[in-house]
Amino acid sequence: MEPPTEPERPASASRHPRGTMKAVVRDVYGPPEILELRDVAVPVPAAGQVLVRVHAAGVDRGVAHLVTGLPYPLRLAGYGLRRPKVAVPGMDLAGRVEAVGDGVTGFRPGDDVFGIGTGTFAEYACAPAAKLAHKPADLTFVQAAAIAISGLPALQAVRDHGRVAVGQSVLILGASGGVGTFAVQIAKAYGAEVTGVCSTAKVDLVRSIGADHVVDYTVDDVTRLGRRYDVVLDIGGNTSLSRLRRVLTPRGRLVIVGGETDGRWLGGTDRQLRALALSPFVSQTLCVFVSKEDGNDLLVLRDLVESGDVRPVVERTYPLGDAATALRRLVDGQVRGKVVLSVSAD
Repeated sequence: MEPPTEPERPASASRHPRGTMKAVVRDVYGPPEILELRDVAVPVPAAGQVLVRVHAAGVDRGVAHLVTGLPYPLRLAGYGLRRPKVAVPGMDLAGRVEAVGDGVTGFRPGDDVFGIGTGTFAEYACAPAAKLAHKPADLTFVQAAAIAISGLPALQAVRDHGRVAVGQSVLILGASGGVGTFAVQIAKAYGAEVTGVCSTAKVDLVRSIGADHVVDYTVDDVTRLGRRYDVVLDIGGNTSLSRLRRVLTPRGRLVIVGGETDGRWLGGTDRQLRALALSPFVSQTLCVFVSKEDGNDLLVLRDLVESGDVRPVVERTYPLGDAATALRRLVDGQVRGKVVLSVSAD
């Protein structure tokens, strides 16, 4: 007589790991060096959430701001006024579904996924099902972990705000970074002629991902070379509005994707505010935007990857315990493309 079999569990009742896990933690705001590896409780997925066993976690500028707590307005946005509300940093992830919360129908335990979660610098992290997608089969977890946080603003800048079309000329400042490497490839996929701007050490990278022209800003000032562009994407720079407008066609579009300064209050957003104020009074369109964590756009990025038009650029991986080193290199501008934390190998 065969022993009775255990009834199949519904996905929402899948086993949840108990006990503790390794995670990168900080209790206060400060430089990357405050990050340390500790044992913390494994999170429990709420309704609409998925618990992911994290195989890899991307490192990005947003994490750097949340670790330092600068500029100050982000603390007022709900991240914690005096100390961070969430001890474990990290948003980008790729891994395997471990359990799902009530109401989740699109994923089940064992699925390989990528997307955006909370506290992803850890062995397990929870993510809204609406911010996950199934991992492209031909990508490693490390490559997939580099997509969401950097790929989404690149896609939305090119498609929605730059409105890049076939045959247009596009200038991308900051072409060698996490967002920039995606923007170069996406603009090419949309049929544009792309010029990328970067430093000497990163020229070969930008050329290798498809840029038609590359300008080394340590040698040439692209705003003085005499060429005009239909679309300019400024990613993480601080070039003045007057210089950016100089390289735009009369009806061109400037999209400010980000800006980095040492300012504790504005952190580069003052230039974005000036662009919004000026745009109604000039023939050129000056745009700023906040990236949307849109699950449908994750599917668009997955399609671009699966078609071969886009490939995540990962310079290097670090073990989870070296998160501070990875973040320091990013903050110091040493990274080409993305760096990723490798959390679990199986």
